[in-house]
Amino acid sequence: MIWAIGDIQGCYGAFMKLLEKIAFDPLEDKLWLVGDLVNRGEGSLETLEFVYKHRESIEVVLGNHDIALIAAYYGFKKSNPTIDPILQSPKAKELIGWLKEQQFLHIDQELGYCMVHAGISPVFNLDEAKLWSDKLSKNLQSDDGKMWLEKIMKSPEGRIKHGKSEELDAMYAFSSFTRMRYCFGDKSLELLQKGSPSSKKDLIIPWFFHPDRKSIPLKIIFGHWSTLGFHKNESVLGLDTGCIWGGTLSAARIDDKSEEIVTVECE
Repeated sequence: MIWAIGDIQGCYGAFMKLLEKIAFDPLEDKLWLVGDLVNRGEGSLETLEFVYKHRESIEVVLGNHDIALIAAYYGFKKSNPTIDPILQSPKAKELIGWLKEQQFLHIDQELGYCMVHAGISPVFNLDEAKLWSDKLSKNLQSDDGKMWLEKIMKSPEGRIKHGKSEELDAMYAFSSFTRMRYCFGDKSLELLQKGSPSSKKDLIIPWFFHPDRKSIPLKIIFGHWSTLGFHKNESVLGLDTGCIWGGTLSAARIDDKSEEIVTVECE
């Protein structure tokens, strides 16, 4: 079986309960994790160690909190008590090194799904998104990865428009994969609003509802948006059900098209 799981954010206890509930066997089954493995939850180290231990059975895409962990490891972003144990672990270099190798976009044509943390911008078709994922990953993994990451994390906070410069286009792609929720009509990213769509005005649009979004032939699995919660239609499957905020941790079965949903309550 193959299960996609929403944002864990260090909620190791809930993660283990969910794996028990779906009877996960790393020798037989596969997991797809939408990113944000760590941060805020008290079991961030344990979560990362578990995923690393079973990495041959798990696909991971990078979320904004995973990126923040890498930045803290590099020393240009402040740490916090939930990720300090990772940075102080004797395995920190090994764990962070593996995390840096993860992609921003995972594609499985046979299953009919792709996975990102926040979304795929309306500007990109699947091939264009894959090209940007590969380019961003190559830069992150390069010898100059620290300098590159520090620079790209200085993306504009409010609004980023595509097509203005190569540097801004890279920031646009990076933000769309890791931070995006809403877009303006011109497909520029709105990066401040975190509320649910029902609480927002018509000026901004959830990225997956943009009327001119380029066609993606695969169903997009994503997380990142706890105020949206579970969201499913013919083209997307949103799985961030707010575990860290007292909600649930959710898994969807994706190998048989049933999209059976299994959840556990979070502490």
